Amino acid sequence: MAEMYATARHFSIRRQSRRAASLLAGACACALLSACMANPFRDAQVDPNSPIAADVARITRENTAFPTFASIPAVPKDVRPVKQYGQAAKAIEQARVDLEQKTAPESWSLANTDAFATKAQRDAGQEAAPQANGQTAAFATTQRKRATPPPPPPPR
Repeated sequence: MAEMYATARHFSIRRQSRRAASLLAGACACALLSACMANPFRDAQVDPNSPIAADVARITRENTAFPTFASIPAVPKDVRPVKQYGQAAKAIEQARVDLEQKTAPESWSLANTDAFATKAQRDAGQEAAPQANGQTAAFATTQRKRATPPPPPPPR
């Protein structure tokens, strides 16, 4: 059986192409970075007819005092330590767990509801008597009259 062996240079990545690609990438990076060298704010011009032209000229010429690190206020003394924040969070989490345990479905049941319903009805008082049938019919009639659609518009 005859086997064919190809030379390794046909399957290897050539060093020349690797070098050319890296040179091209470097040239592109230099070109992109050189575009960032100009300062567009220094060369920018304001239209003299603009309503803000006078303000822009005044503000750009002003020497303003900029804040320094010395102007940062001191740490307040009336703030609780960081450890207490964690303790407060742990207490809230424990309160959540306690509430979930107390209100879990297994912790209560609906038993002896008749006594509760009787007491609630007694506390509410007597039921209001229904209105006379004539009042209801009169109310329904007035509502029907109000709900009658308007006549169609006259033809043009």
